[in-house]
Amino acid sequence: MKRWLPSPWLSLGIFGGWVLLARSTGAGTLLLGAALAVVMPLLARPLRPQPGPLRHLGVLARLILRVGRDVLRSALQVGRRVLRARRQPPRSAFVVVPLTLRNEHALAALAMITAVIPGTVWCELAPDRSALLLHVFDLDDEAHFLAHFSADYEQPLKEIFE
Repeated sequence: MKRWLPSPWLSLGIFGGWVLLARSTGAGTLLLGAALAVVMPLLARPLRPQPGPLRHLGVLARLILRVGRDVLRSALQVGRRVLRARRQPPRSAFVVVPLTLRNEHALAALAMITAVIPGTVWCELAPDRSALLLHVFDLDDEAHFLAHFSADYEQPLKEIFE
């Protein structure tokens, strides 16, 4: 089974997406969707990285809850700052965050976390993975931001992946 469907969930998503995009449940649409659902994951198999080791599932659950809390909190803060931008403009800044993470899966997770939190943008990763350049929409205290970023995101990811 794994030989023909290396990623069953991906195949199901491709099939469902094809049917939704085609807006038809005709035999031709279903047949072409099924063919794509089998062929595309097979062609993409060499591009997929090996799954990363997940340790400490309790830490992972806390990290997910923390990111959810920070997304809501950040969205409210960014919204307030946008509404008050004429009277008091935000203090945007680029911040260099020193990293101790080296695992590629942990760095990918950190990139996703940074992308979903309003007000932060991942700009650049140093070639040796020792530092990360972030753009922060409204930065009050750089030292506090760095401590928060390291403690809330980097340390749990190290526990989970390294």
